[in-house]
Amino acid sequence: MRHGEVVVAGVRSPTIEAGPADAPTAAVFVHGNPGSTADWELLVERTGEHGRAIALDMPGFGRAGRPADFDYTVPGYARHLAGALDALGVERAHLVLHDFGGQWGLRWAADHSGAFASVVLVNTGVLLGFRWHAVARVWRVPVLGELFFRTTTRRAFDLVMRRGQPRPLPRERLDAMFAAMKDPGTQRAVLRLYRATDRSLHEALAARLRPLDRPALVVWGAADPYIPVEQAERQRETFPRAEVVRFDDCGHWPMFDAPERLADTVVPFLAGRLGAGR
Repeated sequence: MRHGEVVVAGVRSPTIEAGPADAPTAAVFVHGNPGSTADWELLVERTGEHGRAIALDMPGFGRAGRPADFDYTVPGYARHLAGALDALGVERAHLVLHDFGGQWGLRWAADHSGAFASVVLVNTGVLLGFRWHAVARVWRVPVLGELFFRTTTRRAFDLVMRRGQPRPLPRERLDAMFAAMKDPGTQRAVLRLYRATDRSLHEALAARLRPLDRPALVVWGAADPYIPVEQAERQRETFPRAEVVRFDDCGHWPMFDAPERLADTVVPFLAGRLGAGR
């Protein structure tokens, strides 16, 4: 696996890659909140056996830049992703998305339909009828969201992260998530992003993406306390041909709850498409 970085309008995004370095078609992995390229290491490595695979840290997260003047909105992140793919020479992308990466990646897909080849949705998607979970509702309220970050202890954080988890998340991932939640730049990114996003975004994405009818694989940890499993089947309202796979013993992070099973599900979907250059 190769480590590098891409800079878009002065904002740095570290990357991990596997497979042929100059292939114009790639599987592109986009994390959510509070993720990073570390979420995708196994999948990037395994996908790289079949074609080019890329993951990047998005602004405000992981080791990416955290400039105060970045546009921490779904369109802003989609523009950053577009610039990163241009810089990396990716002309056609098979997206693999998780959490808020779903909104960033799908907005990019709607804006670049000619380059959008297929999508894997891991506990994310076009969330029609979705209501914000409890923590998100706190983040969306000025002052209250800032107070939440300032007062959350490690013990309280661990208790929250156990909610909906059939088994504990790996300690190193919890350490990284807590460090991210205490980073002022990440806090700024989260608060601006959640406050700038409303339900109309999903309705607009559905209207733009449905006519494209791109191949889609939906993988859902059914114990997710943040985005209910009912949303898995609803992805067919946007992607009519979607295959839906439930992991009943997983929560919001199947890549940590069942990494090998997730790879065994996702990699075959990507392999044939990357190998055919589709």
